Amino acid sequence: MVERLPRTRPLLRTMLGDVLRRTRLEQGRTLADVAKAARVSMPYLSELERGRKEASSEVLAAICDALEMELSDLLADVGRDLVGTRDRRPAQVIRLGFTSDRQLSAPGTGLAGPAAPAGPADGARAQGDVVCLLAA
Repeated sequence: MVERLPRTRPLLRTMLGDVLRRTRLEQGRTLADVAKAARVSMPYLSELERGRKEASSEVLAAICDALEMELSDLLADVGRDLVGTRDRRPAQVIRLGFTSDRQLSAPGTGLAGPAAPAGPADGARAQGDVVCLLAA
């Protein structure tokens, strides 16, 4: 019988710490600078970055504010790291076209009516237009 080794999973605190440290270093900032701006001690921020401490949501929010980043961006970066990619580019958004609310609710069109051709070259849209986007 083949024995399966237990699958090791990364800890969230380690992944959060990696992203926090990477972001701070990319900004060329020191532990002391970010800790002061976030109103946490420098040793505590260091422990968070090394994944040795769990941060509360309030502390994470304060650190994100100090790093001038959104909490959602921090979590998205952690998510990308968890799936094994280091690609930090934001998702690409492609405008497919737009259609009006009336077309979406027209009988026989299903949940979404056919997308109208792309709008005017100046990007102007009429009130009630629904923009269709695709993120990849």
